Amino acid sequence: MAEKVILAYSGGLDTSCILKWLLEKGYEVICLMADVGQKEDFEAAKQKALKIGAKECVVKDVKDDFVRNYIWPGIQMGLIYEERYLLGTSLARPCISVALVEAARKYQAKYIAHGATGKGNDQVRFELCAYALMPEIKIIAPWRDDEFCQQFQGRLDLIEYAKLHNIPVTAKPSTPWSTDANILHISYESGVLEDPNHIAPESLYEMTKDPLTQAPKESMRITITFEKGLPVKLNEKAQSPLEILEILNYVAGSYGIGRIDIVENRYVGLKSRGVYETPGGTVLFKAHQDLEVFCLDREVLRCKQYLRDRMADYVYNGFWFSPEANYVRQCLELSQANVNGQVTMELRPGYCIAVARQAATANALYNQELVSMDVHGGYVPRDASGFIAINSVRLREHVRAFGAYEVKK
Repeated sequence: MAEKVILAYSGGLDTSCILKWLLEKGYEVICLMADVGQKEDFEAAKQKALKIGAKECVVKDVKDDFVRNYIWPGIQMGLIYEERYLLGTSLARPCISVALVEAARKYQAKYIAHGATGKGNDQVRFELCAYALMPEIKIIAPWRDDEFCQQFQGRLDLIEYAKLHNIPVTAKPSTPWSTDANILHISYESGVLEDPNHIAPESLYEMTKDPLTQAPKESMRITITFEKGLPVKLNEKAQSPLEILEILNYVAGSYGIGRIDIVENRYVGLKSRGVYETPGGTVLFKAHQDLEVFCLDREVLRCKQYLRDRMADYVYNGFWFSPEANYVRQCLELSQANVNGQVTMELRPGYCIAVARQAATANALYNQELVSMDVHGGYVPRDASGFIAINSVRLREHVRAFGAYEVKK
């Protein structure tokens, strides 16, 4: 009896050829397509998989789960990798992994297979998540299999293999770049983008308009309401996380907001160039960041920022399901207990800024009377003399021991 494999299937060149290759190896293959918001003809992809020979092709809609249980916590924790990347692909991988493991249990499959390359992060993310959720699972990673890699050097060999087996593909030998899309972002890499000095063409972008030529000339203001660091309302209207993100993607995308072009450090040790567009996520991140500084104690904010960076590494590296990530996430969630209020964001061509904010309760840390330049408000100015004197002690001692600082002219 053939052993069952759950294949993370996209319908593209790689996974279509991997499907056929697994069948040739004698496996019974069940394809799993996770709908995380990518623009895909799922029915056509399903029929393609069945035509190639899949026993079954399951399309699972996990958009709401993805937004509610991965993207929203990412916004709440303020996750950003290397100060620029909002983890659009990284956050999707544990969500997809859950769907793969659930399918493996349902169909009593012994194996999970994926089409991630041997040079990328996704192989690590999928497999670490799978092992954390189902330790007994076995992984088939063709792009790390010696026999597969001898048979297929790259896209040209896959295209020839597809032709040989009458597998319809749209890929061309000189595809200029590869994409990975979900409801939070689209990433573009490889092909012409592998040269970090090659400027990405405007035709590449799919979620955002050109901010110089296509964005509205007039700015737009919107309000986002947060409860415990989670977005709950858009323009005073309570909506589901999925609805809020879809609206913001459309509006922010029309202004060309959320584009970045970066070189980043992959977990496997390589540097890679990626172009990303994250319109709605960028607005949410900046709004949350503004409200967080407004609401949090200064030292709590400093500790939280350190833990945020650690958590961003955990997510990027594939450790969403890990003891350290579970611990740090609980700490970060605790820091958000008082991040309640509303932020007014102004959308402009290519970027967005916070222009106003208010706390949800009167007992916020921002004390307008205390900080006012028009009244003392309980602040005793002469106390600052002692504050400055104490802080100057070590500076004076440094000069006493080593001499005055040399001022360069």
